[in-house]
Amino acid sequence: MAESTKDKIKYRILKALDVSGFTAFDPVIRLLFGEEPQKQFAAIVKYLVIPAIFVLSCVWFWSWIGPRHKTKSGEVPTPDVVWESVQINDTIADREKVKQSDFQLKGAEREAALEAVAKEYAVLTEEVEDAKALVAEREAEKKAREEKLIAPLEEKYDALKSEYRDAAKARDAEIARISEAVSSGDEPASALIAAIREDGIASDKERDVLNGYKAQIDEIRSQKYKPLDLARKRYDSVADKQFFMKTRLEFLDDRNLYVKLDEAQAELNEFMAELSSAGSAKDALKIAKRAVRAEESVARLEGQEYASAVTIYHQTKRSIFTVFVGFFMAAFVAIPVGIMCGLNKIFMACMTPIISVFKPVSPVVWLLIFQIVVGAFFPDPENHVLLNFLNNLPIISSLEINPALIFSACTVAMCAVWPALVNTALGVASIDQDHVNVARVLRLGFWSRLFKIVIPSALPLVFAGLRISLGVGWMVLIAAEALSSSDGLGKFVWDEYQNGSSLTFANIIMVCFVVGIIGFFLDRMMIILQRFVSFDGRGTSV
Repeated sequence: MAESTKDKIKYRILKALDVSGFTAFDPVIRLLFGEEPQKQFAAIVKYLVIPAIFVLSCVWFWSWIGPRHKTKSGEVPTPDVVWESVQINDTIADREKVKQSDFQLKGAEREAALEAVAKEYAVLTEEVEDAKALVAEREAEKKAREEKLIAPLEEKYDALKSEYRDAAKARDAEIARISEAVSSGDEPASALIAAIREDGIASDKERDVLNGYKAQIDEIRSQKYKPLDLARKRYDSVADKQFFMKTRLEFLDDRNLYVKLDEAQAELNEFMAELSSAGSAKDALKIAKRAVRAEESVARLEGQEYASAVTIYHQTKRSIFTVFVGFFMAAFVAIPVGIMCGLNKIFMACMTPIISVFKPVSPVVWLLIFQIVVGAFFPDPENHVLLNFLNNLPIISSLEINPALIFSACTVAMCAVWPALVNTALGVASIDQDHVNVARVLRLGFWSRLFKIVIPSALPLVFAGLRISLGVGWMVLIAAEALSSSDGLGKFVWDEYQNGSSLTFANIIMVCFVVGIIGFFLDRMMIILQRFVSFDGRGTSV
């Protein structure tokens, strides 16, 4: 009986989920197609609902523990603060695009944009003043509220402090009296020791009481006043927009490319006019030199591009590019060497000591070695032929290839080569002997056996090794970028740690999620490739 169209669609979706490793969603698809609802509901609860509840519980615990755990960088940012960090970084990237567009506008479009931005800037200036007044009002409210709560505590603190000062003087006088009595033999020395001990105990108790009141006062002063926080947040938001509009005004006016170009061209025309009417050879020579400099200025401006700030999206693209460069370098070495190891036991015996010794070496060590060794090939990076060629390619020119990127890629390659090499060797060495016997019976040559028997049979394990290598390379890359100062997520994290801004901690946690999500998709990509070359029909590990 032929399958219905509905069944064909269902099995195609299930096959896609199986290949990509998302088999946990199988019950949802089966339920949508009406297959055993009770069984699918039970599976959904086990493999989707319970894990979702667990994840939400972790997020709730994070939200609860964050404000209660103090660090040198302040409170641990809660999920909403991290999400705010995501929005801020996204806004920064969008604004860079707007400023680039403003920088390149000309003619009537520039004039219209300039007029619109000027109006918005004026409106925002008024809003900033209103927001500033509101912050001052809320600060006064907070101060009055604090004074109302603190006044009785300070009054009690001052009264106790005066009382304890008088008590301390009385104890000191008593100790002095006992000391004179002991010196004259009227009282034993133990009485003086007991009096001093009692004075110390009383002083400690009094100090603890006073410190308790001070702690209460400090606690009240450190408490957040939500209306003030909201007012400050509104002020920061409006002031930030105002500053952005001010920057846009600059890019649409004085810093606009075509405004500067027109000014330079007008200056050149003026020099040329003066040159044609020069009264002497000396004046002509002087004006001609100025005209040449003006021509150079015009030529420089014509080739000028917008110097965009480095955004999180640029850092992410550069990291992904770097890890793939290192990954392909590792695969280029690991697969041929692994095949040779699997085919030849003597070659495997030769490679085993090298693998055993260099496999555990830290990526930090490899990075330093590559900075010294590979760095020798780039004595003058700005004029190096290879770097100039790569930076002129249309697709990757915006990534700004430099020696730091190459060091990071080489470090990734060196750390990622070992899993792929070992798995390739294992895959080749584990080929079914029946396949080898068939090749002998058919009298296949070396290259025919290699491409028709060895490599196809070893491909599942080869891709398993490549999957591990890509994961290792992605982990290594972040540390390599941080240490080599190569633009990327690693450098972004290191810069955030160094600058110590109010969003530093949140940005670091945001990058933690970005790295994890990208790593997840890279792993899923390798799972799909691995399943396409697998012939045993088994699923992949998580």
